Amino acid sequence: MAGGGGGGGGVSPLGPAPPMWYHRDLSRAAAEELLARAGRDGSFLVRDSESVNGAYALCVLYQKHVHTYRILPDEEGFLAVQTSQGVQPKRFKTLPELVSLYLQPSQGLVTTLLYTVDREETAVSDDRDYSDGEDEKPPLPPRSASTSTPPGPDTPTDSAPAANGLSTISHEYLKGSYALDLEAVKQGACSLPHLNKTLVASCKRLNGEVDKVLTGLEILSKVFDQQSAFMVSKMIQQSVNQGGDQELENLVTKLAILKDLLSSIEKKALKALQDMSLSSPCPLPPLSMRHSKAIPVQAFEVKLDVYLAELTKIGKSQKYTLSVDVEGGRLVVMKKVKDSQEDWTTFTHDKIRQLIKSQRVQNKLGIVFEKEKDKSQRKDFIFASAKKREAFCQLLQLMKNKHSNQDEPDMISIFIGTWNMGSVPSPKSVASWVLCRGLGKTLDEMTVTIPHDLYVFGSQENSVCDREWVESLRAMLKEQTELDYKPIAVQTLWNIKIAVLVKPEHENRISHVGMSSVKTGIANTLGNKGAVGVSFMFNGTSFGFVNCHLTSGNEKIARRNQNYLDILRLLSLGDKQLSSFDISLRFTHLFWLGDLNYRLDMDIQEILNYINRKEFDPLLKVDQLNLEREKNKVFLRFAEEEIAFPPTYRYERGSRDTYVWQKQKATGMRTNVPSWCDRILWKSYPETHIVCNSYGCTDDIVTSDHSPVFATFEVGVTSQFVSKKGLPKSSEQAYIEFESIEAIVKTASRTKFFIEFYSTCLEEFKKSYENDSQSSDNVNFLRVGWSNKQLTTLKPLLSEIEYLQDQHLLLTVKSLDGYESYGECVLALKSMIGSTAQQFHTYLSHRGEETGNIRGSMRVRVPSERMGTRERLYEWISVDKDETGGPKGKSTLVSRVGHEYVKPSVVRKQLGELGKVSEEGERSTKDETAARPKQDAPDGDPSISKNSYNNPAYYILEGVPNQSAAALSPELLPSPTSANPQVAKVTPPSAGARTKPPPYVASGSCHARRPMTGHPVRAISEEGSSEDDGGVCVAGAQGGGVGTTVGSTLNRPPPDFPPPPLPKGALEMVTEAPFPKPRPLYPDLAEVRIPAASPAAPLALGEGFRRGGGGVGVGPGALDDQSCSVLQMAKTLSESEFPGQPPRAPSAPPPLRGQPTGLGLDACRTFPPRNAITESIAEDMPEEALWGSSSSSLSVGESSVGEWLQRLGLERYEQGLLHNGWDDLEFLSDITEEDLEEAGVLDPTHKRILLESLRQQQQK
Repeated sequence: MAGGGGGGGGVSPLGPAPPMWYHRDLSRAAAEELLARAGRDGSFLVRDSESVNGAYALCVLYQKHVHTYRILPDEEGFLAVQTSQGVQPKRFKTLPELVSLYLQPSQGLVTTLLYTVDREETAVSDDRDYSDGEDEKPPLPPRSASTSTPPGPDTPTDSAPAANGLSTISHEYLKGSYALDLEAVKQGACSLPHLNKTLVASCKRLNGEVDKVLTGLEILSKVFDQQSAFMVSKMIQQSVNQGGDQELENLVTKLAILKDLLSSIEKKALKALQDMSLSSPCPLPPLSMRHSKAIPVQAFEVKLDVYLAELTKIGKSQKYTLSVDVEGGRLVVMKKVKDSQEDWTTFTHDKIRQLIKSQRVQNKLGIVFEKEKDKSQRKDFIFASAKKREAFCQLLQLMKNKHSNQDEPDMISIFIGTWNMGSVPSPKSVASWVLCRGLGKTLDEMTVTIPHDLYVFGSQENSVCDREWVESLRAMLKEQTELDYKPIAVQTLWNIKIAVLVKPEHENRISHVGMSSVKTGIANTLGNKGAVGVSFMFNGTSFGFVNCHLTSGNEKIARRNQNYLDILRLLSLGDKQLSSFDISLRFTHLFWLGDLNYRLDMDIQEILNYINRKEFDPLLKVDQLNLEREKNKVFLRFAEEEIAFPPTYRYERGSRDTYVWQKQKATGMRTNVPSWCDRILWKSYPETHIVCNSYGCTDDIVTSDHSPVFATFEVGVTSQFVSKKGLPKSSEQAYIEFESIEAIVKTASRTKFFIEFYSTCLEEFKKSYENDSQSSDNVNFLRVGWSNKQLTTLKPLLSEIEYLQDQHLLLTVKSLDGYESYGECVLALKSMIGSTAQQFHTYLSHRGEETGNIRGSMRVRVPSERMGTRERLYEWISVDKDETGGPKGKSTLVSRVGHEYVKPSVVRKQLGELGKVSEEGERSTKDETAARPKQDAPDGDPSISKNSYNNPAYYILEGVPNQSAAALSPELLPSPTSANPQVAKVTPPSAGARTKPPPYVASGSCHARRPMTGHPVRAISEEGSSEDDGGVCVAGAQGGGVGTTVGSTLNRPPPDFPPPPLPKGALEMVTEAPFPKPRPLYPDLAEVRIPAASPAAPLALGEGFRRGGGGVGVGPGALDDQSCSVLQMAKTLSESEFPGQPPRAPSAPPPLRGQPTGLGLDACRTFPPRNAITESIAEDMPEEALWGSSSSSLSVGESSVGEWLQRLGLERYEQGLLHNGWDDLEFLSDITEEDLEEAGVLDPTHKRILLESLRQQQQK
């Protein structure tokens, strides 16, 4: 308890018992919510300060605003309310004394304290949490808080009543029962049954306590004292429900065993540890002698992807073999020519300029070779599968890395595994776990044996001692890789363990290792549930790893959520200077793994049916973790790779064929439905490189009822930068300058705010001055702004661009009254470098919850003499987006998923002076600017220059169902003439007609609720289901109606950052809603005004159409997404409420790198977004729409394979043909019957139809 420090003279600051108005570590946001609920001026409560340990915050409600006063202890422990400078504070020994003074009028507060807001005392349920009815396990350590919590003000002792009770039993025996025993002895009896009964009754509680103590010491006895361990286990298992002499005798035996164990355990533990220290492993051989086994030359069979016109020049041979010699640093490209001769070319590692992955065809790869000086050639190859393409890329990256002239790595690979071991030792071999073999997204066999740089093993219910566990992991890695991995950290909380091992060559690159643990068991005092964490720096990049075991039970979702928030807040890892930030913002990369215990909300029989059919999407839609993430309740802005493996819990031990979902318990039959309890998620800073290469589970490790889960990552790292030019002179100093910042924070307070800036590139943290503008149109939201003169210019330690483009800036918005954070965020400096200011826009969060938005403009000025940079290894592979209708050759970096925090400026500068930072930097900027629609040119359209950012209508209430669009009055929607002059006129096509989509359509824009697992990281291929295809956002007017296109000129926060929810008043904008009214968050808030009716406009219809028809959506069936209509409504409200705002540039910043600009409201992204996607938008459109674009210059009849197949009535073969690389009609002209069979065309009639059609096309 933060506020539990001693007061003056040894008196507790809380008095003899904590008052009901004292809420301990209640969060600021929760305190404001309680006061809003109270609703009366003078309502107050006291909580612990979030900014100062041992201090308190007095929160008072007055005129619907919350005023916060800090109560600080002085050196003598006296408490005083912080006062203005020069005002003498009044000092008190205890909080109740202080509060009693301010209950009197005119004491200097904004109002007299009148009404207490009492804390809600929640009784601790007997949540024993024995792994939710999993197979019987050895008893856990003591669960009773009474054995670990000393009596204090919060835990009144009941020893007095107990003593009185025992004396009463003794008196009763002496008064009467002893006479009966005396009579029995006179008659020759050899026992005293009544005394025995009295003793048993007296020792009943002692019996239970001894059991608990023995249970707690059982594990220690097994580790250090095997002789007594047998007796301890036997006594625990022996029934104590025996009467008379036996029960008493049993107690005496247990006490004797306990006495022997306590008297000897320390000596035996000391001897064991001394033996351990003497038998420490022999010193490792020098680095030069430690080598992993050589990687053999790997060959890949591929086809050359060429156009028909080129085939005539090069002959018919398309089959090539690509041989990668990692050790020799060579790539051999070989093709067969006539008479079985081979034509081959060898390229050394430095002649391979770039790899370009096709995002639409998942097994296609472009390779750019250097032919002569300053001349290059690109060849596109089709691999046997997407997995083979990834293996080839990995091997080439490894080759590049191995032969690089850089001293430090740009990129490392990380293995992460999580396994609930079920309290039994692991089998002799768990090789399939570390080799990522099994089910789901696995590595190709060519790359599974390549050693990773880091291995992180998280385990739960692991009864193996730490030393034995780590040594078994090292031995396993030695067997697989021939390397002696170095353990850099092992942290344990009861049976929850995390171990991090690193390649020997990286040992000296690891620094600042930290470890911590948090208990979340009953009353947050027991460690049977909780988390362990490890953090460290790898050169200049910070990493955090958290392994947790959360509360079990199908129905305990809220408690699991609270477990997560407690861990996020209390786990003490990373830089201590960043204590204002929770751990999700303290690290460049944070990985969260473990048995999260979230279940599936579906009938057991349905679940089993879907698993048998290997249909996981319907199950992922009812996965509790996905649902809670969608609501922003947990894992805010974390990413997870797509789940393509069956639920990992609860299997029958000894096999993986059967789920055991019922168990008979003392309380009745317990159901544990199969679930994805075991998960791996991550969160990374914006504009960093991270790619998940595998995510799956084993299918051959059967000792536990959980299957081990694995994931591997490719992560960009930075080196400890050393300036070649020394420290900058004043003329060479780089600067970070802010033009303005404004934020909307969710608060009922009306205090002033300042911003603190933290970064590893700053010598110390810096503060701004207080905000110079402040306004509010809703009692629960406050808009604050800082002009240039209020913001500090920051001077980085080093001025090189190569250093600065890897740096990040952490911001926290703090109040002047309590110095408490109201929201934190992170910005990447990379996009801000240049001579002109760049815009940023991101979300604020605090304690794991979203608390607002922040935007502004800034620039990072770098002197010209410090502009030199180099290409990073991970920038060597890019993603080709030319096939989606954009300019040929345009490519961007690999998707940066999980870091969509920052929206760089629309007017993104050309990065030419940086050298070749990336393909995108060189090629795409002009294309993006040229391709943008008119949304950035507000000339002649005053309506779009109005600032709607501070309008609370953007804060859409969580929980409004999608059907809300149907209930909106047409008057609330913007007029096509007044609000959206640039609305495109669309003639609704007939059913089945194909319409060319707009150049940019938001991916996944119409999905009502996609699980969070899929889209955040995968690139959507053409083979995706229709649900994965981007397309139309349809919303019918009330009663159904014809749609028109939404204009792309509306101002709005960026789609990737959903703002906090809107209070109750906003609901009144929805009339006669056909759904139950959601629970209001704030019952008595100021209401959002509805603007005067504007000319009616029909509801919106996006341009692109989903596969299978482009008809106009009518009625409720067409309502896929509420975001279009709600955003229009917000725009209309904004313009009506703020007519006097000065003109501003539109506030919608452009997307991240790799994401096309020009997304207007036609994008209609789900609000809040179901998935964070930064890939090019067009990949998610239907294939036929993509091929319908004008970029296909050599069309033959139809413009795509899909259209050609549909004309023949054989569209079922489209997926197979595309998967095998037959994605071009001209390329198809060379297809053979064998190729068709490989693509799944087995029907002879269908083969004949296809080949005949192609022949006719050629003749034309």
